[in-house]
Formats: sequence, structure tokens, C-alpha cells
Amino acid sequence: MTVVRTRFAPSPTGYLHIGSARTALYCWLYARRMKGTFILRIEDTDSERSTTESIQAIIDAMHWLNLDYDEGPFYQTERFDRYNKVAEKLLAEGKAYRCYCSKERLEKLRAEQIEHKQKPRYDGLCRALTEPKEGPFCLRFRNPGEGTVEFDDLVRGSLSFQNDELDDLIIARSDGWPTYNFSVVVDDWDMKITHVIRGDDHINNTPRQINILRALGATPPVYAHLSTILGSDGKRLSKRHGAVSVMQYRDEGFLPEALLNYLARLGWSHGDQEIFSKDELVQFFDFDHVNKSSAAFNPEKLLWLNQHYLKASDPAHIAKELAPFMKQLNLDLSQGPSLIDVVKALNERSKTLVEMAEKSNCFYQEIQYNETAVQQHLTQDALPVLTQIQTELNATIHWQKETMHEVIVKVGETLGLKMGKIAQPVRVAVTGDVTSPPIDVTLFLMGKERTLERLAHAITLCH
Repeated sequence: MTVVRTRFAPSPTGYLHIGSARTALYCWLYARRMKGTFILRIEDTDSERSTTESIQAIIDAMHWLNLDYDEGPFYQTERFDRYNKVAEKLLAEGKAYRCYCSKERLEKLRAEQIEHKQKPRYDGLCRALTEPKEGPFCLRFRNPGEGTVEFDDLVRGSLSFQNDELDDLIIARSDGWPTYNFSVVVDDWDMKITHVIRGDDHINNTPRQINILRALGATPPVYAHLSTILGSDGKRLSKRHGAVSVMQYRDEGFLPEALLNYLARLGWSHGDQEIFSKDELVQFFDFDHVNKSSAAFNPEKLLWLNQHYLKASDPAHIAKELAPFMKQLNLDLSQGPSLIDVVKALNERSKTLVEMAEKSNCFYQEIQYNETAVQQHLTQDALPVLTQIQTELNATIHWQKETMHEVIVKVGETLGLKMGKIAQPVRVAVTGDVTSPPIDVTLFLMGKERTLERLAHAITLCH
């Protein structure tokens, strides 16, 4: 039985975007489902656009998403000797040839073909040369002139391409650098890749790559071409639709498990199930239920999923994820409640970790009053409430949520006021605003010393 080997092979010309992350996820899921091997390969032959920063951004994103790879990362720029050796083999066997056509001739040929509404392609001028010539040359693959290339795509079914529609593509440039279509073929061959899972923008490359593999005597892998991810307007996902970088979602306070869950469902389904653990994704993922049609990215659905994970996950795990965002706000966690208690109080009131951190401000730093809230709630009518609350809390020995609740109820009964008339002025007094977790939870998190200090100050503000 063949051991499944998949690869994720991004070009390090920028950040890891959402579409590439979904491809990586599907490659990872299929390898894990089939108990195979998942490989990371960095296709960095584009010397003008590839950067070390982009390489690191890709590796960081894979790490954040917890998409662990079994082999790699491999770098194409470290494999030039191998590409040259294979190219020379094809040349020696007559399956490639030297092309001496200048850039100017090729540009003129292309312009004439477009003018005559012909498909732009190399006309084979150097194909029949039998002797080397002087001057610079590139190497072209001698593509079969007749017949068809057929393969069964795991997503799109049977596909067929006429060889006479495929021109003799360049496999090595005049400076010796390999081209994308050639280096990919050699890599997939050498790394024994059994399944190539990638975007549908590569469909036209596939018959060319299959022909090169067959010329090398290699068995082509199985292909699966994933549909493009679209924005809500039906156009290709781009920056105008919001964040498209994986790490930007991290910085905006999304959990990796929420993003993975969302990406998995962005083109694949398992009945009506929406929420999947990572183990469930591995258990259920298959290509029978990967859609041919493009999926639309819905930011609101991702937010909904993220909030679900904030609520349903272990508070200790969320606290660990929240800590860096608290640090960004310069909050000293030693000067306030347990972060786990904060998570428990805010996980149903926050859609992102950024929002949760911002709502935690009042528990760790000096109060910032909302002037409108002060004008509305810190009035003469609130003075008896705040004074009585202050007295009761000052006498409280056991600072627990249950005790806080008992104090609020007692003051309400003493003053003949409903809970809202008590809670809101107290909330503004201790947090500076009109929204917070339930007032008993808020007071518990605030702590006795800070609560009494703020009540004392709020009493001086009553007008």
C-alpha cells in the first residue's frame, strides 16, 4: 500500500494568506487522515521577490496554526545542482533543447499572435536545431506534439488537455535558474509526493508538469485543485475585504483553532456539523465533500466561531492566549485578579482576545471615566446607594461573588430599590462605564481595596 505524502509549497513573496492557509490545512488533514507524511517546501526561486522575512512569516503562521510538518522546510534555492542535473539528462535524451531566441523576438512573436487573436505560445523555431550555436540560450522541454494529457482530479473529476495546446515551456533560463514548473516537478519526484493539493490557478500547469514527469519516467501524483476563496462581493479575496494575512488574524485576537475550523468548512462539509475539534477534522476530512464551486469568506461567521471557542474552551487555555494582548496594553497582571477569573467573566461578552483585553482594563489600571456615564449615574440620587454599599463592603470579610450578591440585595431591600438602581451607579463608580460583567462578578474581580477606593472617589463626584 502506498504511503501518502503531501506537501505545502508556498512562495515566500509575502505573508501567508487565507487561501494558502486553507491549502496547507487540507494537505495536513489528508496526510494525518491517511497516516501519511506532510512536507513543508519553500519555493524561493523568485530571487527578486522572495525574502527571508516572508519565509519566517510562513513558518510562524504554520506554527501558530499548529500545522506541524514531518519533513522540511526544504528550500529550492539549495537544490540548484539537482535541477541542473535533471535538465542535462533531459537535454542528453533529446527531451529538451537549447533555445537561442532573444527576448525581443519572443515579445514580437507574442504581440503578433495576440493581434491575430491566436493563443500566445512559442513557435518551436529552435526545436529542430541539431548543433549548438553561439550565444546565450535557455532550455525548453520538448512537449509531445500530439495526444492528450488526462488525469482524475480529486475535486474536479476527469480532466483532459490536448498536447498541441501546450507549448515547449522553458525549464531553465539563460542564467541557469530553473523555472517554477520544472523545479516543482523535480521536487515532487524526488520527495515521492503522492498527492498534490493546491489552488485551481495551477490547473493549466498540471498537464505540463505531468508531461515532464512522464519524460523522466516518473509516475505522476494524484492531483486535487481547490477552488478560489471569494470575498462577499463574489470577487477574489483581497485586502479590500479585510484581513487576508493569517498573522493579522492572530494580531486581531482570533484563536488558531477557530480559524482552522472556519477554513476547513470553507469549501468542505461533513453533514450539517459546524464545530469541529482538530481530531474530528482529521477523522472526517475527505475529498468527496470538497466543493468544486468557490466559497465566500464571511468575517461575521468567523467572529461567531471565535466567540464560540472563547466560551467553550478551557479558561486556562484562553488565559494563556490572552496574556500577550494584556501585555500590549501595558497591564500589570500582578496588580489585579487572576486572568482565568477574568476569562470566565468576559468570555461570553467578547468576540476576540483584543476585545477581551480591552474590557479588562479597569481591573488592572487607573479608572478612565466615561463622562456621559458619570453625568447620568453619579447623581445626588446615587449618593445613598454608594454610601450604603461602601459601608457594607467595608465590613465584608470574605470577598466572594456570593458575598457581593448578598450585599447588593441587602442594600436594595434597605433602600427599597430594584437591582438596576443599585447596580448601575456602582458599576460606573468602580469601572468608569455602564457595561461590565454582572455587578457581583465585577466587584469580586475588582478586589476590596480597589473597590473601596473607587467608591470613595465616586461619592465625591456625585452631583
